Amino acid sequence: MSERDAAPMRGTAHDTEHDEVAGAGLTHRQILTILAGLMMGMFLAALDQTIVSTAIRTIADDLQGYDLQAWVTTAYLVTSTIVTPLYGKLSDLHGRKPFFLLAISIFVVGSLLCSMATTMYQLAAFRALQGLGAGGLFTLALTTIGDIVPPRERAKYQGYFLAVFGTSSVLGPVLGGFFAGQASILWVSGWRWVFLVNVPIGLVALFVVYRVLNYDQYKADGGRTDYWGASALAVAVAPLLIVAEQGRTWGWGSAASMICYAIGVVGIAAFIWIEHLMGDDALIPLRVFKNRVFAQGIIIAVIVGAVMFGAISMLPQYFQVLRGSSPMVAGLQMLPMVLGMMSASIVSGQLIAKTGRYKIFPIIGSVLIAVMTFLLHTVGIETPVAVVMLYAFGLGFGLGNLMQPLVLALQNVLPPKDMGLSTGTATFFRQIGGTLGVAVFFSLLFSLMGPNIKDEMTSAAQTPEFRTAVVEAAHSDDGQVRGFAEALIEANQQGGGASASSDSVMADTSVIDKLPVALGDPIKTGFANSMDTVFLVCSIISLLAIIGTVTWRELPLRQGKPLGDPNSELSA
Repeated sequence: MSERDAAPMRGTAHDTEHDEVAGAGLTHRQILTILAGLMMGMFLAALDQTIVSTAIRTIADDLQGYDLQAWVTTAYLVTSTIVTPLYGKLSDLHGRKPFFLLAISIFVVGSLLCSMATTMYQLAAFRALQGLGAGGLFTLALTTIGDIVPPRERAKYQGYFLAVFGTSSVLGPVLGGFFAGQASILWVSGWRWVFLVNVPIGLVALFVVYRVLNYDQYKADGGRTDYWGASALAVAVAPLLIVAEQGRTWGWGSAASMICYAIGVVGIAAFIWIEHLMGDDALIPLRVFKNRVFAQGIIIAVIVGAVMFGAISMLPQYFQVLRGSSPMVAGLQMLPMVLGMMSASIVSGQLIAKTGRYKIFPIIGSVLIAVMTFLLHTVGIETPVAVVMLYAFGLGFGLGNLMQPLVLALQNVLPPKDMGLSTGTATFFRQIGGTLGVAVFFSLLFSLMGPNIKDEMTSAAQTPEFRTAVVEAAHSDDGQVRGFAEALIEANQQGGGASASSDSVMADTSVIDKLPVALGDPIKTGFANSMDTVFLVCSIISLLAIIGTVTWRELPLRQGKPLGDPNSELSA
């Protein structure tokens, strides 16, 4: 065996060939073997993203906390976001495999605990633990494929990842809806299987990753682990996300909010200072932001994350709360968005592999998400479901043109030795955008929902149909409907009827579909008006993505060239 052939098998810090060329020395068959392990880990994370979204309304209603569901989503995103760059950095230093196994193990334990939650706050805490594992699954899978395949050739293997995303995206909403729609399965509440299903899948993933993830990877020579930077990052991010979710309750200028702002600012300052002191050993070395192409790509990733996670969170709410769809049906109604993402990713991946050009795809994607979120802003309770699903397909198609090309471009900017750093940083900032997007959009939704429902019900209360419906509901055989009407009558006598009704609906939305039309429609209209405003804000934010992608500089994709090539160096 020649010296060059033997190099990839040694994987030492002094292996300059492995240091300079991504993917050197592995055959197509070896790459496919490693991909098997990566796909198992990605399937676990991808399934969790989609299976929970269609079940969260049922979960929140059952745990008496519909207006607290942002805590559940935010807690998961906060922890997964904070640890994402840490996984990337540690795997650069010590290898991918041990941290991939650790991430899967934490995720499985968190999933098991989530299935045992009895309150929304408990569920949020367990989702936070689950997020500590999830933060490593996507990052390490994308980083590993970056190790073994150069950027230009990487698009050829996207089909395997798309199969994972496609399968999980189709199964997730349907399984989530199925489990949430069952009163119990094997004496366990149906929605709890949304989390329990991760356990056997995770155990299989552990076995597969342990057996196949055995390529020899370049590892950084020495270096410190930036735990202080990770701690400062947690101090910076957590309070800002908490105030984004709780600001509507506390008041944006309240003492509690001001304390969160102050802690967040101190955390940001401490993080920047620590990263400066750590130099190249930093969690996110500040040198990467001197590269204008990389820095601009990060800004685009933040915007895309906010719009993507915001839309994925809002659409199931529309189908279930406003259109009365069961969780399973809502999952099926989300499939056009999934198909849009898959088809755009396939097309863009194939064209990038043939041409080596990627800039046009993020431009197309950013224009589409801006247009489609604006169109979603126009939907109401009378809009045909088919039209909403068409808009969802267009939104998914836009996101598909943004997600993979964006990660590919950011991996291409930095040299192969920084693969974990570039992938972890890109994923981190997209998660930051997503976390802020979910927290802010849900906060905006619930801030508007109460007043809007109150206004609609106050207006409807002047009609004889509404008063007749209240009397009818007060004599209903359904205890939930009867209780709602009686509470409304009592509160109205005390001068706060509409306000009391909006508060009770925000705690448990399942009563809406049981109410007479004259009572239910004002609530749905108030909800729809609130959601329309959220999508309008999404559309406005998307305009920033258009500006960013149009002005973004495109660099030629590496084809296994050495770092000495000017196209692969870290240059401004």
